[in-house]
Amino acid sequence: MPGKIEARLAELKIELPKAAAPVANYVPVVIAGKTAYTSGQVTVLNGEFKYIGKLGKEFTVEDGQKAARLCGLNVIAQVKAAIGDLDKVKRVLKLTCFVNSVSEFTDQPKVANGVSDLMVEVFGDAGKHARSAVGVNVLPLNVACEVEAIFELE
Repeated sequence: MPGKIEARLAELKIELPKAAAPVANYVPVVIAGKTAYTSGQVTVLNGEFKYIGKLGKEFTVEDGQKAARLCGLNVIAQVKAAIGDLDKVKRVLKLTCFVNSVSEFTDQPKVANGVSDLMVEVFGDAGKHARSAVGVNVLPLNVACEVEAIFELE
């Protein structure tokens, strides 16, 4: 029988991507006590990189929100791979959203809403979190967005 969060994902018709293997010398998730820290997750969907380019140049705010959401799906997939059962997530504590953007672009918070909205959709009130949205000059492989997260576990 699927857990509450798995049932919610099915109800929302959200399919998690396959958790990506690390591409360098790090692990995707570190668990310390009842806290899970994810490494930054980028805009990859089952091995294929999406949203390559900058906000304010190749992408609109709406595109950026979709990119941030994809990063969030990858975050959730990594947490699921690490803890097995997403019902063990007590709370989403903090998200940091890095937005690859031109210097004139100032809508990073709107882009980050793509991942913030996802966390509330999936985890309900437990998905409400603290957040930082940061504009950067470039991200690995020139992806549009990268998200890292901190979760409280049961």
